[in-house]
Amino acid sequence: MTSHKVVRIFGVPMDLGQSRRGVDMGPSAIRYAGLKQKLARLGYEVHDSGNVTVPQVEEIEHEDDHHDEVHGHLHFLPEVEQVCALVYESTLNCCHAQERVIFLGGDHSISIGTVAGVTSAGESVGVLWVDAHADINTPETSPSGNIHGMSVAVLLGEGPESLVNIGKPGPKFQPGQLVMVGIRDLDPGERIRLREKGVTVYTMRQIDELGMGVVAQRIVEHFSGFDRLHVSLDMDGLDPTVTPGVGTPVPGGMSYREAHLLMEILADSNKVRSLDIVEVNPILDDRNNTAKIAVELTGSLFGQRIL
Repeated sequence: MTSHKVVRIFGVPMDLGQSRRGVDMGPSAIRYAGLKQKLARLGYEVHDSGNVTVPQVEEIEHEDDHHDEVHGHLHFLPEVEQVCALVYESTLNCCHAQERVIFLGGDHSISIGTVAGVTSAGESVGVLWVDAHADINTPETSPSGNIHGMSVAVLLGEGPESLVNIGKPGPKFQPGQLVMVGIRDLDPGERIRLREKGVTVYTMRQIDELGMGVVAQRIVEHFSGFDRLHVSLDMDGLDPTVTPGVGTPVPGGMSYREAHLLMEILADSNKVRSLDIVEVNPILDDRNNTAKIAVELTGSLFGQRIL
């Protein structure tokens, strides 16, 4: 079997980047929903490398007032840094081996490691951020201190130095390499920062007005000059009536078919080489449906066709 048909899977059972427990069980839920079997049916040679080691909240004894003060009220900063550094190494190894790679979260802070890896492999990379949220807060603008809401800012080179410098020092991409879609819940500081940075953003209003077909084609056109595409899929990009098992649900998201159409059109570009699936929370789910839909969307993104 040729190398371009190899997919490697890593689980990152981390819930340290946010305050709502449960997304650490996301990798198990997605595996249980049949991810490996889905990819195998599409002709991929699938290697599951297990989980990246993540410290449990209960094991972290120094999470106290002094710890918060030292790290500027950023929750679990050293631990998130440690995990993202491990994720970076795993991602980089797969990219050098020309394998496709899927990371199963966990909260969206894992992307600090995954994007650092895929953008360090020597090819030009576009990043599609599928999410209800922009995750572009800094420690100064974050209302919560949760690092999963700062991932994009960190990847653009702003935020805690220890996170910004994972993999290599400084920014991991420029605003022109990034497109966001599904956005509908922004903090005031994020609106300002998105405009200042000039990030291409397709909000739910634009999806409503233009239709997902047009939006998806524009996204593909935006990335036409890049060698490869990384998709960072937060399952709260979909409407919570479709995917209830997410950490931070926001009404008014993408429908089941809109999400599949986006994935199918992205697959047609033949540029997708890596994927994050994040924020699946089985505690809040209905019979593992959110994980099942994550698997179905992955199938569409990796080449499954209706006809």
